[in-house]
Amino acid sequence: MPRLDLTAGSVELTRAICDIPSVSGDETPLADAIFAAVDPLDHLDVYRDGDTIVARTQLGRAQRVVIAGHIDTVPINANLPTREVVEDGERYLWGRGTVDMKGGTAVQLKLAAELVAPRVDITWMWYDNEEVDSDLNGLTRLARTRPDLFAGDFAILGEPSNGAVEGGCNGTLRAIARTHGARAHSARAWMGENAIHAAAPILTRLAAYQPAEIDVDGLVYREGLNAVRITGGVAGNVIPDLCEVEVNFRFAPSRTVGGAEAHVREVLAGFEVEIVDAAAGARPGLDAPLAQEFLAAVGGEPRPKYGWTDVARFSALGVPAVNYGPGDPSLAHHDQERVPVAQIEDVERALRAWLTAR
Repeated sequence: MPRLDLTAGSVELTRAICDIPSVSGDETPLADAIFAAVDPLDHLDVYRDGDTIVARTQLGRAQRVVIAGHIDTVPINANLPTREVVEDGERYLWGRGTVDMKGGTAVQLKLAAELVAPRVDITWMWYDNEEVDSDLNGLTRLARTRPDLFAGDFAILGEPSNGAVEGGCNGTLRAIARTHGARAHSARAWMGENAIHAAAPILTRLAAYQPAEIDVDGLVYREGLNAVRITGGVAGNVIPDLCEVEVNFRFAPSRTVGGAEAHVREVLAGFEVEIVDAAAGARPGLDAPLAQEFLAAVGGEPRPKYGWTDVARFSALGVPAVNYGPGDPSLAHHDQERVPVAQIEDVERALRAWLTAR
């Protein structure tokens, strides 16, 4: 079993975690290593549910903060093992997971081991299957079996945010728009009806769509509605009788899931539309007292989170939550994924200072 040395620096620990492959669904070796590293720590109560691990301080503090990070990544594409690179004089750690989000996870693990007496009680969560459908998410499972573990006054998700605070998140919805036709031999195409051709207006509408920019509690969220996959056809000499266009709608947290669904159906009016997955967004949550303290401590101007993250899960439970971690979100899932070494160190320093300040 791989071993993690939690006395190592956060950069070295990031590299060690990244070099244990953990594509969604195959997180067990990394989960085993995390569990083996934190379970012996006397100041933490440790609980494991599948490949999700929770470690809590029980100091009787007046407030509790939940700090969470997912341990899975999207598929590897010749970008492991990690390596250090230098660009324009700045050091980067390059490789799958360095941005999304093992840099943040490494910082959390190091602080979990070292902060024996923080000023607030802390619940650390490291969970599986964040990069896939929400029903597979480790926090979805944990919410069914141990909802009490989500209790807190404030939550921080270590998602990449360039070392700045990103409030809330957009919601996300996936839909399938279908067109139907009739099969025929392609040499006698006039005897059939081509379902792929019938899908052309769907793509035309999506290409012409103008995404909205919506102000929510002082942060401006940019929406997006895009085709992300198209399937159809049965053989090279058969007119297709079915075409499916998968559509992804990223919507501002001011919209409900129902409102987002209604909007997609309005844009695609006249076509068969099936909603296959949806998750609400989260409002910024920056008005909570602990959020204000945290923002003042780490500095900088808060920004909106355009992608969906599990801050939405905590927001739905009434726990204000923000995203804060090293890495440029635009490089998440990128084949050239890389994180500035200085950002990992800065995030560790800022989190440590806030969690130990009296």
